[in-house]
Formats: sequence, structure tokens, C-alpha cells
Amino acid sequence: MQIDSFLLEAIAVLGTAVAMVFLSARLRVPTVVGLIITGFVIGPFGLALVHDVERVEVFAEIGVVLLLFIIGLELNTTQLRHLRRPLLIGGSVQALITVIAASALAVWWAPSARGALFAGMVVALSSTAVVLKLYDERREIRTPQGRAVLGILLFQDLLIVPFIVLTPLRFGGALAAIAGIVLAAWFLMPYVLHQVVRVRVRELFVMTGLVSCLSLAWLTHSLGLSMALGAFLAGILVSESEYSHQIVADILPFRDVFASLFFVSIGMLVDLGFARENLGMLLALTALVIAIKVLGAGTAVRLLGYPLRISLVAGLSLAQIGEFSFVLMEVGAEHGLLAPRGFQTLLTVAVLTLLATPLLIRIGPSLAQRFTSQTGSRRSIEPAAADDSLVAHVIVVGYGVSGSLLCKVLSEAHIQHVAIDVNPEIVRSAQREGVPIRFGDATRLEILQRAGVERAQVVVFAISDVRAVLRGLRLARQENRSAALLVRTPQVKEIPELRAAGASEVIAEEFESAIAIFTRVLEHYHVPRNVVRAQNRALRGDDYHLLRAPEPGSAVSEAVLAALQQGTADLYRVAETSRAVGCSLRALELRRITGASVIAVIRDQESFTNPSPDLELAAGDQLVLVGDHQQVEQAFEYLDEQAIGQPGTMS
Repeated sequence: MQIDSFLLEAIAVLGTAVAMVFLSARLRVPTVVGLIITGFVIGPFGLALVHDVERVEVFAEIGVVLLLFIIGLELNTTQLRHLRRPLLIGGSVQALITVIAASALAVWWAPSARGALFAGMVVALSSTAVVLKLYDERREIRTPQGRAVLGILLFQDLLIVPFIVLTPLRFGGALAAIAGIVLAAWFLMPYVLHQVVRVRVRELFVMTGLVSCLSLAWLTHSLGLSMALGAFLAGILVSESEYSHQIVADILPFRDVFASLFFVSIGMLVDLGFARENLGMLLALTALVIAIKVLGAGTAVRLLGYPLRISLVAGLSLAQIGEFSFVLMEVGAEHGLLAPRGFQTLLTVAVLTLLATPLLIRIGPSLAQRFTSQTGSRRSIEPAAADDSLVAHVIVVGYGVSGSLLCKVLSEAHIQHVAIDVNPEIVRSAQREGVPIRFGDATRLEILQRAGVERAQVVVFAISDVRAVLRGLRLARQENRSAALLVRTPQVKEIPELRAAGASEVIAEEFESAIAIFTRVLEHYHVPRNVVRAQNRALRGDDYHLLRAPEPGSAVSEAVLAALQQGTADLYRVAETSRAVGCSLRALELRRITGASVIAVIRDQESFTNPSPDLELAAGDQLVLVGDHQQVEQAFEYLDEQAIGQPGTMS
């Protein structure tokens, strides 16, 4: 009977979760929200399809253990170094402000000063799982607010460890235990992983990763600490191994399933009756928590030197209480830092902030834009004064990989240009290198005017934030009707909106990659270059119409099809090591062996020689080969077995 009961509850949990996650995906709602709602529905306060919540919590805790293990694996030193300012400065400022403000608020209902401080620690953490998933879907990870948010979230992921350790107030013993565990595993782990890899059994590799994670989790738990702490330490230790990426790939499916149960269990714990009876208080507390978190994160990002608009967007993105806060709440409840009513209050408020997160992230850019346009914004770096000498120049908005490369090319070509970026660290570094770059937000008219937008010949938007691009496009087109406004976009669906905002040309990254591959394939088949160029123009025409809405039949032009069906002509340059050096065409027997023919020999780029069978070839000669694609390829291989000849396609 116990087995039947367990199976029925497992079916209820997983079946409802599948349905809710499917519905969430169709409605473009984060998976986490669907899983929490699943808990509402099937839990003891909903339809009561699951009575034994503790059984689900066991699996949920395994999910948290694996989640922290993966985070420890993925925290490499390179990533931390690139995000050191938002991580160290932004993260610490956000945590300090939020803990102080939330603790002051919690004094009114917490059982003690320790309880109030603990509540502040719970509120300080945001949701890495929800925020990064939403940012990834919106393609905003590489935006300025994305970098700031990522740095602060990484700091919070690190912060959960001392928070868990400090909660029982056994700091000294905890440090000694942690030090002993780390030292023992530091020497043992690399040897064990190396021996496992040598066996070359994938199942053994996966099981070893899981065993190392669960073993350290059990060990820290047996010492009176959190299992999550041990899992995190295991991840950190394994991350130093060269095999860490494979372990991440193998364990991710387990992590995702168990972590899903964790969010379901959170929904089960919410007392819907308590929520109905105290709805007004809970909504008010939720609004206060969101305000505190926006203040803390927004101030932190502002201190990093970002404009007010970026700071507000980042603050609204981090305005929820995160998944690790639920782990912390369980620890606090065990040690009497949260009374049952306080636990339920904090739990419900945390869930409400998570449910509000998709909406806050969606409306954040427009709210921030409206607020900054009404109030104005002070800047950490005073923008340079307008330069009247900038005429018929190029404005590059964004000094990332694309923007910096473009500026370098423009500089070498002696084309007048100026770059704009909102990241003060990037601006200072580029200015030290002599780059003509200005600090500022290109969504503000005065910044574009100081860059001479009304006199610019070209404006290139090389940033990933589509909302900022749309605003900047409208302002630039408003000030300059004749300038060419170039924009890149990772999402094809944004092309019409970008065009409507004033873009002269939209470069779709996905389609450009496809066209580049298409070009390489045609070159491999020796299709004449002018035919390839004509086809590329057709594919890019009308905003990639052929690629966005392909009509029935082939989108490849007749010229390309004809070139593929016919033979081809190509050039082979005779290298010093080629078997052709010193041989006559007759002696090579090229046509008999490969089927390709030499119809001309080009010597010294000036003479065009008819291919006499007795003509002796020299290094540097160029042979004009004709034949079908396979014959020409075989001729290349035959003439130069070391493949160091220099083929060049004739157009």
C-alpha cells in the first residue's frame, strides 16, 4: 500500500508539473512560476492530491544540493575576474543596504533582534534561476544591466554559504570543520577523478560526481551544518579539475528534475487560507520588500557608475526573494529564528515577489525610461562637451566586441568617429588607450547631440538591449533624417519594429551566420564569386525576406543551381613543393588521372599562355583548371599532396 501511495503521489506531482510547465511555456511564463503554482494546486492547502509534503521535501532538498553543486562547479576564476566590480562592489552594497532596510522592517514582527537580522538576510537574496532565465530569453545577458545583475547574483550565490553558517551561530566550529573537509578533499579529489576517467566508463563518471556531491553534503549535515553548504564546497573543489565541464553536462538533467520538485514543494508549503485571511498585509509587505530590493540593487548599480535608467532596470530585475532564501528559512525555523506565523508570512511574500518578477522585468525598461525622462539623471562621469569639429562622422553606440573592432577599423582608415558607452569602466579604459569615446546613455537626446548626431553620416548601434536601441533609433532619426542608421539584432522578429523606429539597415546575426556558412559551402564547390555575391545580395534583400518567409520551392537562385549543376573553373597556384614544378603538362597526365583539364597557364600575372603539352611548369605559375567539382578537387589533391597550394576562385 505504501508503494501504491507513493506512486500515486509521484504521478500527481510530476503529471501536474508537466501540464503546468507546458502551459507556462505556451504563455511565455517562467517555468519556476508554473512549478510554484503546481504546488498550490496539488498541496495540502489546495486539492490535497499530495498529503505527505515531507516526502516531496526530501527530493526537493536533493534538488537544492545539486543546484549548489552546479553553482560551485560553474564559479571559475575567469568569470569572477571579468565581473569583479559588479560582483564585489555591487554585490556587497546591495546586500548591505537590503539587510539593513529589511531588518529594520522586520523588527515589527520578528520574535527577536536576531530574528529581524535573519529576516534581512533572507530578503537580501534574489533568484538566480528566475532572473537569468528571463534575461537569457530576452537576450539581455550581455547588456549593461545584464552584466551588473549577473555580478550581483553571483555575489549572492556566494553569500548563501556564510549566511547558512552564521544562522546557527556556530561560526568558529563551522570554519574548522569546513577547513578540514576542504583540505582532505583538495588532495583526494583530483586523484579520484583522474582514476575514474582512465576507466572510460561514462556511468562511473556520473556516479562519482554525484557521490562526491552527496558525500560532502551528508558530512556537513552530520556536523550540524547545511547540506547545501557541503554540496557547494564539493562543486568548488571539483571545478578546479579539468573534467568539471563534463560533470556539469552529465549532472544537469538530475539537477533540473530535483530542482523542479524543490519549487513544487515551495508552493505546497504556502497556506492558502492564511494568505486569504491576511491578503492586505501580505500585499503591503510584498510592495515594501520590492521597494527595498529596488533601492538596494539600484543604488549598488548606480555606485558602479551606470546611468539611472540602467540602475532602475537592474533594481527591478532583482526585486524578488530568491530560491536560496527558502533554504535559509528552513534553517532559521529549525533554530527558532522564525515563529510559525513569521515563517508563513515570509514564505508567502517571497512567493509573491517571485510571481511578480516576469512582469517587473518586462515593464522595467519602459518604467525606467519614463522616470529618467521626467527627473533627469546625474552621471558618475561628466559627459564631454559637444564637439563641433565632428562632421560627416560615424557614431558607434556600444564599445563591446563589435563596437571596439569597428572603432579600430575606422581609426586605421582615418574615418572620423566617436563611441558612446554606459559602462564607466570600459569608457575609462578606452580613453586611456586614446579611443575617442564618451560616457553616456544613447537613449538620452542630449548625449546623442553632444556626439554630433545631427551632423553624423552613419550611426551604428552595436548593443544588445533592444529597448535601448529602439529609443536611440527614434531620437537619432528625429535629429538626422539623412544619416544611415545601422543596427544588429539577434532576433529576426525584431526587424519590423527596428525598421519602423528608423533603422536604415538591420543585420540579423542568426541569418548572417547562415549566409557565411552558405558562402563557404559554395566556395568549396568552386561556384564563381560573382554568382555567390549575387545570391548573398538576394538573401539579404528586403530584410532577409527569402530566409524569414521562404516560399514553396527553392530559395536558391537559378544562377547558383546552374553553377552547381555545370562544371567549374578554378585557379591552382604551383607551390615550390608541388609535384608540378619542373614537369610538363604531358608528363603530369593530369587529365588521365583526375579528369580535370588545364585550359591556360598564367605566368607572372602578365602573360596568359596556351597550355602546350610540353610547357615546363615553374613555381608561381597559375593553372586554370576546368572540370566538374569532384575532378577539380582531385586535381588539387594530386598536384599538391601537402595541400599548401593556394586555390583562388575565378569570378
